Amino acid sequence: MIKDSSIEEFLEDLAGKSPTPGGGSAAAVIGSMGAALVSMVANFTAGKKGYEAVNDEMESVLSRSEKYRAEFVDMIQVDVDVFNGVMAAYGMPRHTDEEKAKRSDAIQESLKKATEVPLACAALCLDVIELSRQVAEKGNKNVISDAGVAVLAAEAALGSAALNVYINIANIKDKEFATDRRKRLEGILTASGPLTEQVYTLVKQKVEG
Repeated sequence: MIKDSSIEEFLEDLAGKSPTPGGGSAAAVIGSMGAALVSMVANFTAGKKGYEAVNDEMESVLSRSEKYRAEFVDMIQVDVDVFNGVMAAYGMPRHTDEEKAKRSDAIQESLKKATEVPLACAALCLDVIELSRQVAEKGNKNVISDAGVAVLAAEAALGSAALNVYINIANIKDKEFATDRRKRLEGILTASGPLTEQVYTLVKQKVEG
């Protein structure tokens, strides 16, 4: 499983001549880093002197961020699997009309699956951005810069996942499906931009004193 690779092994694979892992898996890795940093700030806040008033909230944040991190890690392999499914569909025989029809149907189905994964990744990134706001506002000031890195990582992962959604829906013939998924994605993007800027500005103000 790709998630069991070392960082060095993953980067070697990412830089190699194989199309997988690619940008979708990278987006999931970056998202997992954002979630992990939220967890770190929450861990340095919950149970710490001076932060008793937010202890329960930070424990709740930690539970959610760790859940999201695990989901991102699973997405690393899922993205590889769905992309390989797309490639397998394109590689199907097309000598007869029947084969051509089966190939076309398989391609369209695989493209839909390949759209759902980065769309789910994008939605999860927005969840992490929202959690980063909580730790930026109430987290331990000694690690507050990590809340800023968390939100930037989540936003970068979201934008990366969005590109994978767009490239897949561009080739989907089911316009209702494509329009729906594009609308969902753009709703996520519209929500994430101002929130990311808000969190980054807050963290910057705190670190500058």
